[in-house]
Amino acid sequence: QVQLVESGGGLVQAGGSLRVSCTASGGTFSSYIMGWFRQAPGKERDFVAGISRFGGVTEYADSVKGRFTISRDNAKNTVYLQMMNLKAEDTAVYYCAGRTGGPIISTALSYGYWGQGTQVTVSS
Repeated sequence: QVQLVESGGGLVQAGGSLRVSCTASGGTFSSYIMGWFRQAPGKERDFVAGISRFGGVTEYADSVKGRFTISRDNAKNTVYLQMMNLKAEDTAVYYCAGRTGGPIISTALSYGYWGQGTQVTVSS
């Protein structure tokens, strides 16, 4: 069973960049499709980006296309989310999630493994 730990969140000004990371342990990382989700106060947990097991396929929410890039390094058991041109509305707790088998899914309930989250705050 895989355990996920996020890192790299923080405070950044609007228009700035930030990279968050998620490191896995306890499982075969390349077995998992990985996703990033985010949750703002009082809102649902929304899909941000997903990546296939070996990185060949990625998907993004429309709100982050062209600004965010998901990538993974299976040798380091880590998935990344590079965020550029950040906006105030990107402020949220960012979670990484993993699921086994099948395609990239944007529904949070489809992911069985979750990290504890990392706060990203964008000041305007």
